[in-house]
Amino acid sequence: MDGEYIIGGVFSIHYKELTKTDNYTTVPEPPTCTGSINSRELRFSRAVMFAIEEINNNMELLPGITLGYEIYDSCASVPVAMHVAFQLSNGQDPVFQLGDNCSQFGVVMGVIGESGSTPSISMSRIFGPFNIPLVSHFATCACLSDKQQYPTFFRTIPSDHYQADAMAKLVKHFGWTWIGAVHSDSDYGRNGMASFLEAASREGICVEYIESFYRTDPHKIRIVADAIRRSTSIVVVAFTAAGDMKFLLAELNLHLPPPRQWIGSEGWVTDTQLMRYSFCAGAIGVAIQQSIIPGFRDFLLDLSPSEVGASSILTEFWEDAFNCSLTKTTSAEKKQCDGTEDLKTLKIPYTDTSKFRITNMVYKAVYAIAHAIHNAVCQETNFTTFCKKQTRLDLNQVFTELKKVNFTQNDYHVSFDANGDPVATYEIVNWQKSESGIIELVTVGYYDASLPKGQEFRINRNLTWVDGETQVPVSVCSESCPPGTRKVLQKGKPICCYDCTHCPEGEISNMTDSPDCFPCPREFWPNAGKDACFLKPLEFISFDELLGIIMAAFSVTGACLSIITAVVFFHHRTTPIVRANNSELSFLLLFSLILCFLCALTFIGAPSEWSCMLRHTAFGITFVLCISCVLGKTIVVLMAFKATLP
Repeated sequence: MDGEYIIGGVFSIHYKELTKTDNYTTVPEPPTCTGSINSRELRFSRAVMFAIEEINNNMELLPGITLGYEIYDSCASVPVAMHVAFQLSNGQDPVFQLGDNCSQFGVVMGVIGESGSTPSISMSRIFGPFNIPLVSHFATCACLSDKQQYPTFFRTIPSDHYQADAMAKLVKHFGWTWIGAVHSDSDYGRNGMASFLEAASREGICVEYIESFYRTDPHKIRIVADAIRRSTSIVVVAFTAAGDMKFLLAELNLHLPPPRQWIGSEGWVTDTQLMRYSFCAGAIGVAIQQSIIPGFRDFLLDLSPSEVGASSILTEFWEDAFNCSLTKTTSAEKKQCDGTEDLKTLKIPYTDTSKFRITNMVYKAVYAIAHAIHNAVCQETNFTTFCKKQTRLDLNQVFTELKKVNFTQNDYHVSFDANGDPVATYEIVNWQKSESGIIELVTVGYYDASLPKGQEFRINRNLTWVDGETQVPVSVCSESCPPGTRKVLQKGKPICCYDCTHCPEGEISNMTDSPDCFPCPREFWPNAGKDACFLKPLEFISFDELLGIIMAAFSVTGACLSIITAVVFFHHRTTPIVRANNSELSFLLLFSLILCFLCALTFIGAPSEWSCMLRHTAFGITFVLCISCVLGKTIVVLMAFKATLP
């Protein structure tokens, strides 16, 4: 479609490029696409047409100026995407310019696309030197936020950095610490999985295996499928494009694996074509928020025969969808289209108008470029908008204005940060089987990266799991260690794989998955389960029990006898026998014996702080005094026998 300013579009409308062998003796033929049409991508391209027609009929945005579009099919091929990028960069000027003052007549003001990160990287490197903005609706690789390498790249879909963080938090939320990981062998898959693994490591999640594959390598796809079948982890995180996931699920469908809980990235989890694989029921993942585009449903479904016949892509789509031919044919397999065909009767991604997710990203991308052009050529004067119809508009102006766009379209805000990224918001979706047995995509929660840490993620609806279970499946390498045990890592395995050993004597662990045991405080003992400490029981000899009564009786009796003996000695202290027995030592010995007998009473009854300090100290002093007196008397007797003088 022609216009004063052209907006380009690049979409993977066909699944692959036709493989050709060049003989290097003739000019190579232009690249062509083959395979079936991706009706989802066709809908994206139609969204560009719808948005531009809507803008052209809008008297507030670019009044008096007509936008045109050029839409190309990249065949999901990087070489074709690069070929298209050069075509869009060359413009429509038939004159070959010499020198530095190159004409930019007919050069696109901006390009919408591509759906994949790898082709977007290649295209952005081509557009960068020409200051042609590339606004992607589906390229989520975090690497594209690098403005040094991709200065003119923008996107209306959040970066994989936030998607990976959301998926890691999702896995952690349900207690899964042992998972498998598969990803596309592309920039989208490799960078996305790298971001996820980094986030998973922070959350304490271990990965059993990491496998990569690409749709054109059947041998590698079989290897990945076998790894999923023989793995011990229940959860499989798949960071893949929808086109790659289609081939992996088809391979798994040949020999069904044990029940697996799938965690999907935005690249495939919202693709309704993949929902025919019933063994994936219960899958959960992150998705772009669904939205409403007024009037777009009628634009999609109300295709006239003249519109279909004017486009080779629409003609191919129409003939494939209804298995008929718009041209006269003699084939017995295809009948002649009779004009009664109705798109509303089909159930394919193209006609699924109930939930616009990525389609809205395309819609917003077109409006972002339109607003940038508007800000570059239009001025507000006296409450009216005047736009200059310039034959040539400096691309650097559009690029500069695109960085500053800030508007709301159909209640959806559009703006870009310094890296060309929007604010990251996701829906948490779940593949749930309806009563009729059809798998449906149900929104069960949200993730908003702009919220404070710890509040970004929430679930507000019940989920269904693998095999239709209502209980969260368990996917751990080792069961949790109960209190009273500690974890011992298994040699050569991730930290999530461990054995549980009982705590040694005198130590406890009072929490699940304790890495170590610790001793009880003083005056405390561990219980039988070694998961708690309790106060040591207080045991003592009471005056009421038999042993206490006997000890008290002996103590008092001994003290009394010692006192009686001391009184007798004191009464006869002048007699020769007392004097000869060294009366001073005898009285001291009797006094220490009295104290020794009385010290036994301190060991009876409930102990207190003073009694505990006194009992051992007093008994030690009195007993030593007693022994000292005995030894003193022995020495006196020994000296008396050894004396030579009378």
